[in-house]
Amino acid sequence: MRGALRTVLLGACGCLAAFWAGGALQAHAEWYVAGQFGVNFADRLSDVSGTNRLAGMRAPDFDLKNSYTYGAKIGYFPGHGWFGLEVDAFHSSPHIKNLEEIPGIHMQVTQVGLNLIARYPGVTFQPYAGIGTGLVIARISNSPTTRSDSDVTSGLTLLAGIRAFVTPYVAVFTEYKYTGATLQFDQAFGAVGGFSGDYRAQHVVVGMSYHF
Repeated sequence: MRGALRTVLLGACGCLAAFWAGGALQAHAEWYVAGQFGVNFADRLSDVSGTNRLAGMRAPDFDLKNSYTYGAKIGYFPGHGWFGLEVDAFHSSPHIKNLEEIPGIHMQVTQVGLNLIARYPGVTFQPYAGIGTGLVIARISNSPTTRSDSDVTSGLTLLAGIRAFVTPYVAVFTEYKYTGATLQFDQAFGAVGGFSGDYRAQHVVVGMSYHF
């Protein structure tokens, strides 16, 4: 899991470096770092089905709990322009709720991706939107019915927000993110198999960025 996270971060940094080497970096390029905190309004884990020896078996959708989410960003806009790149990493714990008499399962999800951002480059207010893809790293813990397991897969992110500068270098922002991926825990039930399902979540975050 750590190796996959390192691969994504190195790949994202490589994209930024290639952007620089290709001549996109100008004398007045804008970089920023940011921290973010908010809420993950997780939807259901839908289209749940068995894997390995349990392939072909179906199960009801799993309700997920809302949870806190937090993370960080690194962004780059050439020439203080309209379009830029952003490395976005955030973590949440949308645990699987009890299914009638079946106990729930603790689940953690970390997403690390590269976003293409379009913004209005205003001096004080900057509305923006973006689309991105990257790694979704999910893990479930031991429970009375499952054993711990993890999955690393690709995911999609759509986002929109607005940034307001309180000084020439410091800004606050609020942002909405929609994320989705298909999670697969092949060892959740041991040698018998596991389960997979479609994960969808909506995040509302606030944060602060420093621009240089």
